[in-house]
Amino acid sequence: MGRSMSGTRRASLRIEGKVQGVFFRESARVEATRLGLTGWVRNRPDGAVEAVVEGEPAVLEEFIRWCHRGPPQARVSGVQRTDDEATGQFSQFNVERTS
Repeated sequence: MGRSMSGTRRASLRIEGKVQGVFFRESARVEATRLGLTGWVRNRPDGAVEAVVEGEPAVLEEFIRWCHRGPPQARVSGVQRTDDEATGQFSQFNVERTS
């Protein structure tokens, strides 16, 4: 039912609030790497942070819960997500340049 053969999923996230200048991207990279997820995170010119993350559904949910909190200095006001099948295109989780 819409799942890839391996069971991995992709979530595209938009994290809003006080999420730039508070080590959100690097903290997200550390958390995603700890969880064994792949993908990327970057700042957006409008002040939000966006991420594309792939991994097992339960682990993805754990990362998304973390995104609702973020690092201690962050003040997250909302997380928008879009789910899709994983593509397997990422080998690790990286911090990317601002979009």
